[in-house]
Amino acid sequence: MIPEYYADQFKSEYYIEKQRLVNGSGRCSLERGSDVTWTWAWCVQILLSPCSFFLTDPLTDQRMGNGKLKRLFVLGLGLTTLILGSILVWYPSPDLSAEQEIVHKIAELSEKLHHANTLNDQRKTDLQAISKQFTSLIKLVKDHQDQYEDNNSPLNKKLAEYTKQGYLSGNFSQSYDLSLPSVEAFLPYTVNFPNSFNPAFKISRNRAHVSMVIGIPTVKRQYQSYLVTTLQSVLDNMNQDEMDDSLIVIFIAETDPDYVYQISSDIQKQFQKHLESGLMEVISPPLEFYPDMSTLKKTLGDDMERVTWRSKQSLDFSFLMMYAKSRGTFYVQLEDDVLTKKGFVSIMKHFALEKIADKQTWFVIDFCQLGFIGKMFKSVELPWLVQFFLMFYNDKPVDWLLENLIQTKVCKLDQDHKKCKKEKEKLWIHYKPSLFQHIGTHSSLKGKVQKLKDRQFGRVQLFVPHKNPTASIESPIKHYKHYSLARAYSGDTFFWGLVPQAGDAITISFEPPVQLASYRFVSGNAEHPSDRFFNTTCEILPEDGTKALSISKQPPLKDKFLVVGGFDHFGIAEGTIGAEVGPIKKFRLSIHASSENWAILSELFLKKVS
Repeated sequence: MIPEYYADQFKSEYYIEKQRLVNGSGRCSLERGSDVTWTWAWCVQILLSPCSFFLTDPLTDQRMGNGKLKRLFVLGLGLTTLILGSILVWYPSPDLSAEQEIVHKIAELSEKLHHANTLNDQRKTDLQAISKQFTSLIKLVKDHQDQYEDNNSPLNKKLAEYTKQGYLSGNFSQSYDLSLPSVEAFLPYTVNFPNSFNPAFKISRNRAHVSMVIGIPTVKRQYQSYLVTTLQSVLDNMNQDEMDDSLIVIFIAETDPDYVYQISSDIQKQFQKHLESGLMEVISPPLEFYPDMSTLKKTLGDDMERVTWRSKQSLDFSFLMMYAKSRGTFYVQLEDDVLTKKGFVSIMKHFALEKIADKQTWFVIDFCQLGFIGKMFKSVELPWLVQFFLMFYNDKPVDWLLENLIQTKVCKLDQDHKKCKKEKEKLWIHYKPSLFQHIGTHSSLKGKVQKLKDRQFGRVQLFVPHKNPTASIESPIKHYKHYSLARAYSGDTFFWGLVPQAGDAITISFEPPVQLASYRFVSGNAEHPSDRFFNTTCEILPEDGTKALSISKQPPLKDKFLVVGGFDHFGIAEGTIGAEVGPIKKFRLSIHASSENWAILSELFLKKVS
């Protein structure tokens, strides 16, 4: 209760202030039934500054005696408020990161246990099938022995023991009166080919029990391949812990042995270390896994070429998913023409575990808005997809089938479109911003141009800038638009030259000469990986040729340049030079064979001796 003196005081002041209030201003009452009405300003003043009554009351001034006591009181109150506020500000808030990590670990263990139980159930089915075949074999042998052999033979004695143990009874292996559907039901042509479901080509260390399996299918393209660029982006944006807990399966979805060998050789040259560690695997399917494509039916009004292309794609994805489903907890589908973001594996894993820890049911998490890129599934649920794809591979594109499966799970036939979409979003979760970007231009379908980009990914880095030594550059190769050598050398953009020819060169002249520690040139970029330099050597013109003879395996050229390296199969040239060579007057890239493509230098780095 406020003393009557103060109530009267504020009541009188209320009538004075009332003339200043705008219409509709707030009112408040201290207690029910009171005839004293207050403005919101007075209420806030009372609540926030309760001692202001005493500081402004003349009776209080008399009690305090003088202004000094009043100032001390205000100062003490201010210091108390400051100390309490500082405690609240500086006292560390509880660290919830450890608790969050424990929650994620529990969710991960739960999902791994679910995965292990599913694999265990599959092994039971396999054992039942084996035991049934074993029983049939023993019965066949026993019938043969009973007919042709002495009952006292060692084999018959053994068969008698098996009979007592129940191995010949129908109870040993579980049999079914129902005929269960299998993969052969949807791919009947595979019945006569037992190897239809074994890879025709395989490089593997049999890594398993990882958290993340990344599937990357690749096919022959008419114009250029983006596979190496994609694999490099995937590896560059993974740390060692992520590499140790992941598996990358590269699926060469072609049955031509020469092409499979060519692509696998390229992968081995560039990524041998990761193949040996078990991080990467390479497989290809057998010819018998695919039907006679000429027997496919035309659907959706598409021509036969498009029907063949999309039907094979559905079968490709099915084969890859069947191969990957037992190898890890989560499965992520990529394509062979994408770029990734830093830490994408951990981001995907933690986001999925958060949903599992929150008891949120999901079927697919979408880390990219385009096509089938960046789609994550629980490995235990891949059979749903595989079965659905195999049932309808001839009827619709694979991304449509994914949409249809989700819709079949949650939508009624007569349901409103908005309600259906809302229900689907519960099972199909979209993560933003996107972790993957599509970089390809030419689709694997002949004549199809695919320029779609995921706007949520952000800008793609097309060059790496460096600070190079002061130099002048000259070359007969004409540049496209503003992508000149001078701007590329200064780190403003990349160099894009029009169809280099044999005999062309790029000459970098230093004035005064400089000592170089190393060099690095990278050709091609994410959007144009095939615009590379091939059959191109790196040459230097030292100030003192005798000092530099040891750096080159070849004798000096006629113009006294020394060859110190060249561009490899992947369009990269790099090497060391060192202070012992002495100052260098010129650095030259000499092109020895004409190119069919334009050429890009996305990184130029000449490092001076420090």
